[in-house]
Amino acid sequence: MLQHATHTISGDGLWLTTEDGRRLLDAASGTFNLPLGYAHPHVVQAVQEQAGRLSHAPSGFTRNASERLGGRLLAHAPAGISRSWIRDATGSTANECAVKIAQKATGRRQVISFFLSHHGQTLATTAMSGNAFRRGSFPAAATAAEALVVPGAYCHRCFYAKSHPNCAVLCATRIEEFLEYASSGSVAALIVEPIQGNGGNAVPPPEFFHEIRRICDRHGIVLIADEVQTALGRTGHMFASEALGLRPDVITLAKGLGGIGLPIGAVLMREELDVLEPHEHSFTGGASILGLTAANAALDVLEEPGFLEQVRINGALLGEALKKLAAEHPCVSDVRGMGYMWGLELSHPDGSRDIPLTHRVIEVAEREFGLVLRGSRYGRGNVVKVRPALIATQDDLAEIVTRLGAALAAATGAGDGVAA
Repeated sequence: MLQHATHTISGDGLWLTTEDGRRLLDAASGTFNLPLGYAHPHVVQAVQEQAGRLSHAPSGFTRNASERLGGRLLAHAPAGISRSWIRDATGSTANECAVKIAQKATGRRQVISFFLSHHGQTLATTAMSGNAFRRGSFPAAATAAEALVVPGAYCHRCFYAKSHPNCAVLCATRIEEFLEYASSGSVAALIVEPIQGNGGNAVPPPEFFHEIRRICDRHGIVLIADEVQTALGRTGHMFASEALGLRPDVITLAKGLGGIGLPIGAVLMREELDVLEPHEHSFTGGASILGLTAANAALDVLEEPGFLEQVRINGALLGEALKKLAAEHPCVSDVRGMGYMWGLELSHPDGSRDIPLTHRVIEVAEREFGLVLRGSRYGRGNVVKVRPALIATQDDLAEIVTRLGAALAAATGAGDGVAA
């Protein structure tokens, strides 16, 4: 008789039960990849039924399922996006796919990315990272993808000290100086996150996106929207690009696409950019039948009438509650986000980044108040990220804010919170 290991860790909705029996309120949606929380019954049932019939098949036998998912995603995509490529299991390789598309379509090789950006963990996407520390151990990353990393629109810490009447436009137009002075004239793509996820939840204003669209059009550069963290309802919209005024040529997806954490990635593009042959970008685990099933089931929920509208309504209330909380805690220097994607920036009284306090808040929140949070830049940042599953009710959000407030008070010595 086969013996199966027993795993005592489990999850249900917003709640995670640890091996020692603690129940934690997860305000981070796992690794931001559980848009419907833990063990959503509709997605679980669909995956279980599919696994009972077939858990894997070569891509030739799953093409119809891939095309079905692609069609459903394209039905929500911004104008002009009409083709899909679903052969990825992660956001890292989806972003590599987007770069391959741009390179093949333009015959160029360079990629522009932004300070603090994060586009994946492969060698090529590490090379595109806006955080130099991520490349420190990998000298070959410099040649894996020739990247030009430029300043972005991080308005709270404006690179131009808000000295310009329209700083966001200045941030974007300076890209053309990089094209002139730092590029070999071989830029294939510009990749940008609509909301900078790992970099600290920075939300550029629409004029920034309008300007980079103009620059890309002028120079024949493919504009890639990395929506691995922002798509599929996270901002209250199926795609953040459309909500924020970004008009991309290519969109990359992963994380929440798997519904309950199953790995799957996708790339959506304009018709003229559908240039890859199957052998040029394909993975054994890409477009797995279980991943496709989970993604289609997750879309069933996201497409329910009123679902995303409720996320927008609740997300606005969450933002108001977090800003009220910030007013009570001087260490919170900025609150920014939309939908169920918010960040609190923690700073010293002189305005400099308070990274140690950020660590304490996250640690205290989990240890003393049963609240799971995530930080920015792999612990090197000073932003606490609040991103609950999209199924969170107003009562759930209020509980998250209450526990976060208690953690802030305990970490700063401003008051005594009540442990969960």
